[in-house]
Amino acid sequence: MSMFDVSRVSVDVGDSQISFETGKLAKQAGGAVVVQAGDTMVLCTATIGSLRDVDFLPLTVDVEERMYAAGKIPGSFFRREGKSGEKATLTARMIDRPIRPLFPKGWHYETQLVAMPLSVDHVNPYDILAMNGASAALAISEVPVAKHVGAVRVGKLEGDFVVNPPEERHEELELDLIVAGTDEAILMVEAAAEGVTEAEILDALDIAHGEIKKLVAAMEELQQKAGKEKIQVEAPTIDEGLINEIRSSHGQALVDAIATEGKLERYEAIDKVKDEVVAKYAPEADDADGERKAEVKAAFASIEKDTIRKAIAVDKKRPDGRAQDEIRPIECEVDISPRVHGSALFTRGETQILSNVALGTTRMDMRLDTLGLQTTKRFFHHYNFPPFSVGEAGFMRGPKRRDIGHGALAERALLATIPDEESFPYVIRAVSETLESNGSSSMGSVCASSMALQAAGVPVSAPVAGVAMGLIKEGDDYIVLTDIAGVEDHLGDMDFKVAGTVDGITALQMDIKITGVTFEILEDALEQALKGRQFILGKMAEAIDGPREKLSKHAPAIESIKIDPEKIGAVIGKGGETIRALCEEFEAEIDVEDDGTVRIYAPTGDLVEACVARINSMTKEAEIGDRYNSAKVVKTTTFGAFVELVKGTDGLLHISNVKPGERVDSVDDVLSAGEQIDVTVVEVDKERGRIGLRLSDDPSVAGKSPEELASIGSGSGGGSGGDRGRGGRDRGPRREREPRG
Repeated sequence: MSMFDVSRVSVDVGDSQISFETGKLAKQAGGAVVVQAGDTMVLCTATIGSLRDVDFLPLTVDVEERMYAAGKIPGSFFRREGKSGEKATLTARMIDRPIRPLFPKGWHYETQLVAMPLSVDHVNPYDILAMNGASAALAISEVPVAKHVGAVRVGKLEGDFVVNPPEERHEELELDLIVAGTDEAILMVEAAAEGVTEAEILDALDIAHGEIKKLVAAMEELQQKAGKEKIQVEAPTIDEGLINEIRSSHGQALVDAIATEGKLERYEAIDKVKDEVVAKYAPEADDADGERKAEVKAAFASIEKDTIRKAIAVDKKRPDGRAQDEIRPIECEVDISPRVHGSALFTRGETQILSNVALGTTRMDMRLDTLGLQTTKRFFHHYNFPPFSVGEAGFMRGPKRRDIGHGALAERALLATIPDEESFPYVIRAVSETLESNGSSSMGSVCASSMALQAAGVPVSAPVAGVAMGLIKEGDDYIVLTDIAGVEDHLGDMDFKVAGTVDGITALQMDIKITGVTFEILEDALEQALKGRQFILGKMAEAIDGPREKLSKHAPAIESIKIDPEKIGAVIGKGGETIRALCEEFEAEIDVEDDGTVRIYAPTGDLVEACVARINSMTKEAEIGDRYNSAKVVKTTTFGAFVELVKGTDGLLHISNVKPGERVDSVDDVLSAGEQIDVTVVEVDKERGRIGLRLSDDPSVAGKSPEELASIGSGSGGGSGGDRGRGGRDRGPRREREPRG
C-alpha cells in the first residue's frame, strides 16, 4: 500500500496534455501541485505564513530555476544557482499579476508562491506550466482566492494560430502571445510580435480564452478532489457615516485639489486636504492608539478614489483636463550625450526618458545560462528607475523586478526592427534612464530607445512608438483613456500598453483588474491606441526621420568579409601567430568562423580598411597581372627563386628572368634568401599548382594589361610554385585522411 494519497487531473490544450498532480511531493506546503506536459515538470507550492499587521497584500512569488532540470551545470564560478535570472523574474511577474487582484480584501497573511522546474524537455516551456501550477496550488490551499487562473500561449506560425507551440519554434513566431485569465474574463496579456494587426490580436485572445476555460475547469476538479477548507476573511469596512461627513465638509476642497496642475503640486494639495480631515476627525488628544486616524485615512482614500473615478468615467473629465484620446505635450531630441554612440531624450508631459545606445563587437554578446534553448543575445535593452524620477530619496541597489519587466517589454517592442547580424555585425545595448515619471515610463522608453537606435546608425526597419491605455468603468459608464498618467493607472481598471510601428503591433502588455472588460472594450482600446501611436511616431520623426547612414566616430568600426574556408589557416597562422600579428598591427579584434566569415573590429575605419586589404591579399587566389611589392625570396634553386606572395603561397621567378636582358649562370649571383623584391604574376596554372613571376620593373612587363601578360607567360616554359612549396610552411587547414580499408 502506497504512503501517498495522490490526486490527478489532466486536460488537453492544443496538441499536448497538461496534468495536475498533488499528494506526493512537498506535502507540508499549504498547497503543492506538480504540473506536467511532455517531459517538462514544474513543482508549484502555495504556503501561508503568519498574520501581519499591514494594510497591503503581503504576497511574494518566486520562480526558482534549477539547471539540472535541463541536464546542465550552472556556468558560474561556484557552479551553483545564484539570484533569479531574467526569465525566472519575468515568469514570476506573469504569475503575480493576474492572481494578485483575486485575493480577498483584508487578506494580510504572509503568502508565498514558489514555482520550481524539475525537468525541462525543450518542447514544452516551463513558464506556462508554472503559471497554471501556481493557481492550482492556490486552489487546493486554504487561501480563499475568488477564481482560478488559467494560462496559455498562442503563437502565429506560418500564418496560422497555434496553441502552446513547441519551444524550438518560438524564434519563428510572428506573434508570441501569453494570456492568463479566469473562465469569465482575460486578466493579463504579454505579447511580442513582428507587426501584427489589432484584429489578429483580438482573434488570438479569443482562441486563448477558450483554452483557459478548459484549464480552469481542471483546477476546479482538482480542488474538489484534494482541496483544503478555505480560511474565511472578513473584508474591512468603512463607516458610511464618516464617509458622508468627510464628503460634506471637505468634498469640494478635494475636488479643487484634484484639479491642481502638476503631479507633485496635485499630491501636495491633496495631502493638505487629508491633513485637515485627519486633524478634524481624528485629533491626537482623542486617538492614543491611532486606530481612529487609520480609519479616517481609509475613509478619505475611498472618497478620493471615488471622486476621481466618477469624474473620469461619468463626467468625462480627467484630472489634468485632457480629452480621453489626448496625448500630453511631447518633446523629442537626439544627440544628448556627446560620446555615446547614439542617444535620445523623449519627454511626454511629466514623463521623461533618456536612452543611450552602445555598439560593441560580437564578443560582447550576452551569454544566457538558463533552462531555455537560447544561449546568447546580441540586442538587449535595460531600464532604470532611480527614486529621484518621482521626487523621492531611496536606495540604488540594482534593478527591481519591475525594472526588469519594463526593460524586457521595451526590448520585445524594438526587437522586431533590429537588423540581423549578417547585415549589421554589432552587439547592441540600449539603456533607458527614467529621469521623470508620471505614467508609462516603459512606453516612453520604447520611443526614446527607438530614436537612440536611429541616432546611432543602427539600420532599424522602422521606428517604434508605444502608448499606455487605461480604462475607468463605473456601472454601465466607461471611458478608454489614451496616455494614462500615474493617478489614472493607480485608480483605473486596466493598464494596456501597446507598442508598434506604423504598420503593426510589436509588443503588448495588459493587466485588467475587473471582470467586466468585454472584447468590444478591448477593440476600442486597440483602435484608440493605434491613433495615439501614429501621433507619437509623427512627433519622433520631427527629431529624427530614419537611421543615420554613418555610425558615430566613437563607435567601433566593423567590417565583415568572406574568405575561402581553405584559406582560414593562412589568416590564423601557425599557433595563431599570423592573426595575433594582424591584431597588434591594426589595433583590431578579428573573429574567424568556420564558414570563412571574418569580422574585423578596430577603433577607426581606416584601420579596418587596411586590415581588410591585408587579409584579402593574404587569401585571394593569385591572378595574372597581380603585383606584389616587397615580396620575400624564401628559397633559391638552380632553376630560379621561390618568392612568397602571401603566407603559404609562393611563385617562381625563373632564372631567365632574375636579371632582365642578361644571362645569369647562378640565381645566387643575383638574389639571396630573405631579400625583398617587387614581382608581377604572368602565369597561373591551377591544375598543376604553378604561379610564374617576373620582376615588376622588367620592361616586358611594366605597363602591360593582364591580357598582354597572359600572352607573355613566365618565359621559361616551366614556371612553377603555388601552395605545394616547402615542408613546414603553413598551407591552410589540414584535411583528415579517410582511413584505409
